[in-house]
Amino acid sequence: MSINSADWIGRSETALDHVVRGPFDRLAALLDREAESTAIPPMGHLLCFLPGAPQTEMGTDGHPVRGGLVPPIDLPMRMAAGSRVRFHAPVPFDTHVRRVTTLADVSEKTGRTGRLAFMTLRHDIFAGDTLCITDEADVVFREKSGNAQPAPPGERREAQVSRSIEPAASLLFRFSALTYNAHRIHYDRDYTMGEEGYPGLVVHGPLLATLLVDHFRRHRPHDKLATFQFRAQRPVFDLAPFTVNLVDTDSGADVWAADADGYVAMSGKIGVV
Repeated sequence: MSINSADWIGRSETALDHVVRGPFDRLAALLDREAESTAIPPMGHLLCFLPGAPQTEMGTDGHPVRGGLVPPIDLPMRMAAGSRVRFHAPVPFDTHVRRVTTLADVSEKTGRTGRLAFMTLRHDIFAGDTLCITDEADVVFREKSGNAQPAPPGERREAQVSRSIEPAASLLFRFSALTYNAHRIHYDRDYTMGEEGYPGLVVHGPLLATLLVDHFRRHRPHDKLATFQFRAQRPVFDLAPFTVNLVDTDSGADVWAADADGYVAMSGKIGVV
């Protein structure tokens, strides 16, 4: 990575949006649950501040061409790696919202699949003058290699409450549409298998995170989330059902998604008020 991180860390940009009910009613339909009544659900901010790059600025992988706060990292593949989210206050419907995004960190190292670069973006989301959500999101960039190799055995856990999810192509498509995510690994099977070497369509990391929060809310519907942190550990594909799981803790719950082989694919912790 031929950049000086000190030249980039601390840069920020601001985006504006208006929260309307429609997309969140459609998210509720995707999750097979009742629509929210007064405010967006936890992790609903993923449906706000959607990318608006012109079609002429879209890359062949379906991502917008890099720019803005993203440094000139010379690694072609990128994916969401995890987040640390704090829910300070509700985001009501029919509200003007503002997101201040700051590049908090960028670094490089070498891993099993080659060179890697990590970037952390801190998103502070306001409704009026009220800070509602802080989301510190990690993104990983890597070389175009390693996908065709079988993933090594991973971690298994015993769940207290589990739910099976069928990763139908329609589920992936609807979430891509809700989040305006054109990354082709989520809907273009020929591209995903031929160009990126995956065995099937990839379930979105943000969708897994949303399903984990939904799983907790089904189990403890009266609890109010204060924090949610999660980390992606291995991909989930549309080839077979996967599970969302939890174990209650004194402060909330440990949650995780397990792939079709039972290995932890995304792990997280939920804290309650």
